[in-house]
Amino acid sequence: MSEEKEPGAGKGSTLTRQGSIRRTSLLDAAEAVLVAKGADASLRAIAGEAGVRVGHLQHYFPTRADLIKAVLERALDRSLERLAETTGLRMVRDDPSAIGTPEGPANPDEVVAVVLAEQEDPQLVRLYVEVWALAARDDEIATVVREFYRKYVAHVEAFVQQGRPDWSGEFCRARAETFVALVEGAALMRSGIAGSRSAAMDAQLAQFAVRLLRD
Repeated sequence: MSEEKEPGAGKGSTLTRQGSIRRTSLLDAAEAVLVAKGADASLRAIAGEAGVRVGHLQHYFPTRADLIKAVLERALDRSLERLAETTGLRMVRDDPSAIGTPEGPANPDEVVAVVLAEQEDPQLVRLYVEVWALAARDDEIATVVREFYRKYVAHVEAFVQQGRPDWSGEFCRARAETFVALVEGAALMRSGIAGSRSAAMDAQLAQFAVRLLRD
């Protein structure tokens, strides 16, 4: 005898899926406007790109800082997914201690290759550049950006500590901070925004980045 479903059964999951789809479309619109307009990326402009009213956008993201936080979190999630697909290294955005692979520590050379490969996407690099510029002018956005990089550093620190348990926590954190500073600064040069890229620079960059993680 089959069970009868409660009236409205499954409605909650349907609404959740619909909300996720709407949220994704709003984040897509936010990324497009941030890349195209930078400091002029207002909630009104983003709502217009998404084809919704500002009030609808604010239902999901009350402030521009909330929206940029979600954009950065999605970017970090995508980076972690790429690392998992390529190296087997699995991370959880809000729990750096969850780092690991089925076979043990991931190969630093592979990790660095994935991280640097993301700079091949000019739209992604431009997105970060525009967010940095906004953070320089807006204290709320600066707070969001600092929290994003705090999590980024924490993940790198956990990776370094896993591969080099003989190093102190303080030393691992310093290595992680230096790695993030090196890679993020390199994005400006390698993207062509602040310089020109060369094969020699790429080789040196990868070498130093790997050394920060394990040597």
